Amino acid sequence: MNIRRAMRTDLSAITEIYNEAVLHTTATFDTVPRTLEQQEQWYAQHGREYPVLVAEADGTVVGWSSLNRYSDRPAYARTAELSLYIHSDRRGQGIGKTLLGRTLEEGRTAGLHTVISRITGGNDSSIHLHRIYGFETVGTMREVGIKFGQWLDVVIMQKLL
Repeated sequence: MNIRRAMRTDLSAITEIYNEAVLHTTATFDTVPRTLEQQEQWYAQHGREYPVLVAEADGTVVGWSSLNRYSDRPAYARTAELSLYIHSDRRGQGIGKTLLGRTLEEGRTAGLHTVISRITGGNDSSIHLHRIYGFETVGTMREVGIKFGQWLDVVIMQKLL
């Protein structure tokens, strides 16, 4: 498996992986799949400081991660929010663990200070993965989202780089 910086040519695969999560999981609170054009706009907001990485196996993108601007307010400039998605056929194979580690290294190198993750309550595998890398739970927002007819909590986890 190869972890590398994403390129524009990866956006189709990134969008496909993300949209599967939109349609079939509570890992994202988006409820409508994104278009390639929307993902291109999203990608354009990233760069050296807010990287987008892909995990590639046998020439195919099998997962992606990004560090996203947490807020447009200047005092938050060194804080990022993590996104991490693995192709549904490749979950549970250690790809997320490898990708998360590399993403944190890239964030540290870029000069970020803290990374925040919002994780749907009950997503124990994601919470466990974050704990492996030293994330701490800093709070839980109760019933802030509704998807597939159920109210969902969001666990906020944070890591200082």
